[in-house]
Amino acid sequence: MQRYFLDRPFGADGTAVITGEDARHIEKVMRMQPGSRVIAVSGDESFECEILSVDPEEVALRKDGEPLPSNELPVSVTIAAGLPKGDKLDLIVQKGTELGMHSLIPFSAERSIVRWDSKKSGKKIERLQKIAKEAAEQSHRSMIPEVTEVMGINELISASADFDLLIMADEESAKDRSGSPIAGLFERVYHGQKVLAVFGPEGGISREEAEKLRQAGFVPASLGPRILRAETAPLYALAAISSEIEGKR
Repeated sequence: MQRYFLDRPFGADGTAVITGEDARHIEKVMRMQPGSRVIAVSGDESFECEILSVDPEEVALRKDGEPLPSNELPVSVTIAAGLPKGDKLDLIVQKGTELGMHSLIPFSAERSIVRWDSKKSGKKIERLQKIAKEAAEQSHRSMIPEVTEVMGINELISASADFDLLIMADEESAKDRSGSPIAGLFERVYHGQKVLAVFGPEGGISREEAEKLRQAGFVPASLGPRILRAETAPLYALAAISSEIEGKR
């Protein structure tokens, strides 16, 4: 069943409207009619709904029954990804959303070859946010991961104060196998807690960045004995976290 995120909550009578691109998608692509059924997400709750009327600019619907079970990870995982080359960040956002990522912080690392022009970053983030929305609909999420503004190392460390567990994937720790296995780091993580995991761009995190992160409380995490690509490492971590945490529900 097709899933859509509402811009405005359900009214007291259980009705809501879908507008803009989603309304056009329902009318022109899905060719739905009154009586068709969809899933609508309001806040962090999802409901099966019956479509009441269809218009290219506005689709009216009414929710049925109780909220559907949540498919969200029981811990909130934010990925800070060092800006990689090409469209790798698109892949991280899309697949990270499918794997349960809560939000993404684009991270301007010392070894990032790519530098985002401040004038164009808004459009890039808007594009990534659209990718996140489409992936959230496809994977039946109850929320759309937020893509934040680009941060530098110092801004990232300042933001880390809001999290319960701080992790960094350090290439050097992988080489000498000194990092803690990532699954083991979640043995004492409680449901509802917030995790920030930092991943470098191509070439990894610099020694200076790694030391700053260590001093700020970040724990080196091992992603196995192999060196992973910049776009693979966050996805490996999310899969490992899901396997460890969701098995404890």
